[in-house]
Amino acid sequence: MSSDTNLKVVVCGASAGGVEALSSLFKALPAGLPAAFLVVLHIPAHSTSELARVLGRVTSMPVLMPKDMTPLERGKVYVASPDRHLMVVDGCIRVTRGPRECRMRPAVDVLFRSAATAYKNRAIGVVLSGTLDDGTAGLWAIKDNHGVALVQDPSEASFDSMPRSAIDHVQVDFVGSAEELAIRIQASVSDQTESTSAPATSQHGVENLIAAEGNGLQAGVMNLGEVSKYTCPDCHGVLVQIEEGSIVRFRCHTGHAFSLKTLLAEVSESIDSGLWDTLRAIEERVMLLKQMADLAEFADRQDVAKRFRTQAEVAEHKLKPIRELVMDSKFFGHDD
Repeated sequence: MSSDTNLKVVVCGASAGGVEALSSLFKALPAGLPAAFLVVLHIPAHSTSELARVLGRVTSMPVLMPKDMTPLERGKVYVASPDRHLMVVDGCIRVTRGPRECRMRPAVDVLFRSAATAYKNRAIGVVLSGTLDDGTAGLWAIKDNHGVALVQDPSEASFDSMPRSAIDHVQVDFVGSAEELAIRIQASVSDQTESTSAPATSQHGVENLIAAEGNGLQAGVMNLGEVSKYTCPDCHGVLVQIEEGSIVRFRCHTGHAFSLKTLLAEVSESIDSGLWDTLRAIEERVMLLKQMADLAEFADRQDVAKRFRTQAEVAEHKLKPIRELVMDSKFFGHDD
């Protein structure tokens, strides 16, 4: 149990365009606020994150990339590391390699959901610029536990999909510019409303356990909803459909989680990969048939050579609509 019973946590999530948004936000925040700040920015798994250094230039608060079980302290900023979820429990930070959520590790939803469970109305969630909709389900969890939900104005965000999704599905408390959000964060941190102590939603507890330990079946993932008609793009396991208000999302029995948008993106990527594999295989078939025709002609077997060339022409004809489909931007287009 945390020794700092009045500590508030401010959890921020961003994706594309997030460095700019986060820099503006932390530049506008004064030092000395009695809160701990935790930040998830979508980072490629095998890259090096410079976010701590970038934010350290614009804020006088210490900015660090924590290790697992780092004690949580007010007045500090903790940023997620590549290929690791950032979570907060009561009094400390967890850094885990749990299943990807919304195609990401670190994922915004993981951080937000853990803060909602551990800190309830002392959690303040901030969704900033980004594509698709990571953060929406996590912000819902924060509101469901009586926390504060803040969202960057979509018209200000470099990429407005994440903010718009949050606004569409969550009863947010405030929408504004990065500078306006900083003012609201100050007010929320200063609010002395008595802390709530209601038990955490069992569903959120299950999902926190999955993110921390990775064993979906043991955690009880199959009890989170009805079995859906879809399969997990990552492991091909069955997906359970989870519904929260207007939010529909999915988890497989190993723990991978998807929103509707991220599931569509993964399926589209799978189709794209499969079509290119098919193109490559058919092109190889054409080349092999032509080579066999050449060898047949060299052996003066004209009838065999003609048959091979005919088969090659048929294969090339069948290839044309597949090539047109793989190049069709409208077919693969989707709402970011």
